[in-house]
Amino acid sequence: MNKITNHLPTAELQALDAAHHMHPFTSDGALAKKGVRVITSGQGVWLTDSEGSRIIDGMAGLWCVNVGYGRGELADAAARQMRELSYYNTFFMTTHVPAIALAAKLAELAPGDLNHVFFASSGSEANDTNIRLVRRYWDIKGQPERRVIIARKNGYHGSTMGGGSLGGMPYIHAAGGKIDGIEHIGQPHWWAEGGEMTPEEFGLLRARELEEKILEVGADKVAAFIGEPIQGAGGVIVPPSTYWPEIQRICDKYGILLIVDEVITGFGRTGNWFACETFGIKPHIITIAKGLSSGYQPIGGSIVCDEVAHVIGNADDDFNHGYTYSGHPVASAVALENLRIIEEDGIIDHVRDVAHPYLAEKWHKLGDHPMVGQTSLVGLMGSLQLTPNKATRAKFAAKPGTIGFRTREHCFRNNLIMRHVYDRMIISPPLVITTEEIDVLIDRATKSLDAAYAEVKAEGLFTEA
Repeated sequence: MNKITNHLPTAELQALDAAHHMHPFTSDGALAKKGVRVITSGQGVWLTDSEGSRIIDGMAGLWCVNVGYGRGELADAAARQMRELSYYNTFFMTTHVPAIALAAKLAELAPGDLNHVFFASSGSEANDTNIRLVRRYWDIKGQPERRVIIARKNGYHGSTMGGGSLGGMPYIHAAGGKIDGIEHIGQPHWWAEGGEMTPEEFGLLRARELEEKILEVGADKVAAFIGEPIQGAGGVIVPPSTYWPEIQRICDKYGILLIVDEVITGFGRTGNWFACETFGIKPHIITIAKGLSSGYQPIGGSIVCDEVAHVIGNADDDFNHGYTYSGHPVASAVALENLRIIEEDGIIDHVRDVAHPYLAEKWHKLGDHPMVGQTSLVGLMGSLQLTPNKATRAKFAAKPGTIGFRTREHCFRNNLIMRHVYDRMIISPPLVITTEEIDVLIDRATKSLDAAYAEVKAEGLFTEA
């Protein structure tokens, strides 16, 4: 058998990809003309492409490779489990050891009384599960009219029909519609939408939109509120300090379930096992995926509190929901080994005590750049807001995302993966990143910002809307 590393020339791989591979969130025709970048290997925070370029991955894949690339322990765990029990389902009154052990470990790690896990293969699937969970919960409680779930504009909860409907991104809704019973309120994005208010005033204003929506819909019809502790795909939007305490108060006041989507923020990203602990949130359900296995296997799930799990579990009828790969034994075994690595290698301590403080010092200095108006960083999750006028928080006159895209392209040319969301640049590197590697990341980010700034200035694009 040929080794995968003995690959075809890049041009031939690009041609094959263009001919047969449909990419997510992509215009395949435009990509085919440009030529896709082919990644061939990874080690730690570094990737290598088919041309031999060494790239620092400032996004941990898609927010997920928390323990870094190339961990042989995870490959060994997968191989052992494949030989012992490659697959069995958890339907029909059966289970297996990896799913049992992983559920027990997650119950140990999760805060409060979040002691039960319903497994899925992704965060998108888990959020679809959450829709059924909360509606089924209220149905059993004798309140079947409680079906409405309130979410946020510019929130992201996956791209399945259910997860995409919960998310507040219009371009996803436009790609096939959305399910009923989902309402959206404003996001806590002070930079873009706070006007003359202080961040604290704005945080309260946006949180209180939840109460307004509950009263508009009818408190007896609302099942749950869902939100990310920090909006990830929306641009690493860190809410003002007043936001989550007020959301918690409102959920408690009206007795609605609180779902916290920790697909991105879970498993050490914010310097705690869960961002719920970072922000002091007490949810009924946590959505998990990504960092659960560091992306080495597709696995996700819903960690559910005692009350919700007991109501559903003690009903007369079955909970008619599940997936072929719920709690897949290989994925569960890899996730367990991944959690062991995070724990025994002290990776969360490294984030909190070493990597975050060092990155914060360097990251916030990027706010001195003439094109950067705001720097945000929680744990190892950060953003840079690009602007032509820091004082007024102005938007660019160009179409939203034009300057961000230009900056991202310079990052790629400088062998740094840093993503853009409209005109925000965002990072979420592997949690094992060292101080020396942070220096490389910052150096390449600075070069990319400088190049993009020179380019947009030369083209007359550094102008306010």
